[in-house]
Amino acid sequence: MANTSKRFPQGFLWGGATAANQLEGGFHEGNKGLNIADVLPGGKERLKILQSPGFDFEIHEDKYTYPNHEAIDFYHRYKEDIALFAEMGFKCYRMSIAWTRIFPNGDELEPNEEGLAFYDRVFDELHKHGIEPVVTISHYEMPVYLVKNYGGWRSREVVAFFEKYVKAIFSRYKDKVKYWLTFNEINSGLAMPIMGLGFSIHNEEDKYQGTFQAYHHQFIASSLAVKACHEMIPDAKIGCMILYAPTYSYDCNPENVMYALQEGRIFNNFCADVQVRGEYPTFIKRYFKEHNINLDIQPGDLELIKQYPVDFISFSYYMSRTEKKHKTAAEQGDGNIIGGIKNPFLKASEWGWEIDPIGLRITLNEFYDRYRKPLFIVENGLGAKDTVEADGSINDDYRIEYLREHIEQMREAIEDGVELMGYTPWGCIDLVSASTGEMSKRYGFIYVDKHDDGSGTLERKKKKSFYWYKEVIATNGENL
Repeated sequence: MANTSKRFPQGFLWGGATAANQLEGGFHEGNKGLNIADVLPGGKERLKILQSPGFDFEIHEDKYTYPNHEAIDFYHRYKEDIALFAEMGFKCYRMSIAWTRIFPNGDELEPNEEGLAFYDRVFDELHKHGIEPVVTISHYEMPVYLVKNYGGWRSREVVAFFEKYVKAIFSRYKDKVKYWLTFNEINSGLAMPIMGLGFSIHNEEDKYQGTFQAYHHQFIASSLAVKACHEMIPDAKIGCMILYAPTYSYDCNPENVMYALQEGRIFNNFCADVQVRGEYPTFIKRYFKEHNINLDIQPGDLELIKQYPVDFISFSYYMSRTEKKHKTAAEQGDGNIIGGIKNPFLKASEWGWEIDPIGLRITLNEFYDRYRKPLFIVENGLGAKDTVEADGSINDDYRIEYLREHIEQMREAIEDGVELMGYTPWGCIDLVSASTGEMSKRYGFIYVDKHDDGSGTLERKKKKSFYWYKEVIATNGENL
């Protein structure tokens, strides 16, 4: 029986989340330019590229398939998909704008009208169904042109191009979008610099100096986005977006506890501290010294960061991380993309991502204790292989169990005193996996007939979880 004594607040933003590069398709339509995701192949090669040096950011049609090019064709089917979201009762829909639909190369003087008009149509369709858009400005969508000609976020020049992009979309959509996010999983660049920072690591200088100089430029860009949002859309709110994984010590050995603390602060707190508190954390100074990192910080940079912190914190939560200072290869976790060792107390998904619902409650409390700003869970979900039965049904009870357990922990965190704005599970409709480019790694409440080899009709089918989540929203989380 549902525990109705612990309620979600009225106005809680239930919904779902996607990213333009993983569902839109139409990668060459509407005068769109190439972005990073467009040149990443599907399958095992994709993960190798994200973790290896030397990527050339070119399309090699003779060697690979590129699942993002068609994806699930939201570009042409958005009305059908939004109608399904509305049927579930979505209060909001977290999505992203493809930077290269607005500025195909990134450095044009004027935005692309065809791209602007497409998102007008999407926002209008959402509002027709009473769904509030929550829009990520940059979700692994950096223009390839800026990577190849400027060096990605290592270049200070990119800050001005981003500011122009931001002002163009704020000006166009100021009456249609009231919730904005700056950079998706900004700290992911520490693990996957191609996706987060727009460059491939080639040497130690890239790994340390290049990475953190790129971060400084993103922090400046984030503050400029906050400034522009507050000036251009005063009634809007703008947040950061962090990939958060609470970091556990393997045991009570103080050496391992200290190591876990240090790893967690660098990965979970560094970017959030700058964007939320408006200043570089004290612990990063020692890290910079030990890795010979000397940032080019120009006059006014730190003042800008301090003056324009974000209004709220959004984050993704998929897994926790367990750390030990001296670990063997056999102890390494197979699937956790952020590293760590296997946690003997946790089960894992088919892709090796450890499942830890209580870790979400820990995350919410750690975030709120540290920052005291509203929180928004904008990604959480289970990637799994789904089977279409002979009668057409898709009985994804494993996904329902995963989501139920995490939502229950959200309710506990609210009872703890955490201020939680909303919840948008990841991949509310099946889409292309960011890490592997697969379709078989499905997250959605809605099944899409598309497969790893590119075949399929793109037909949409409602899974069992579709009806379950519809009931969760209708009862504001009370009927779990």
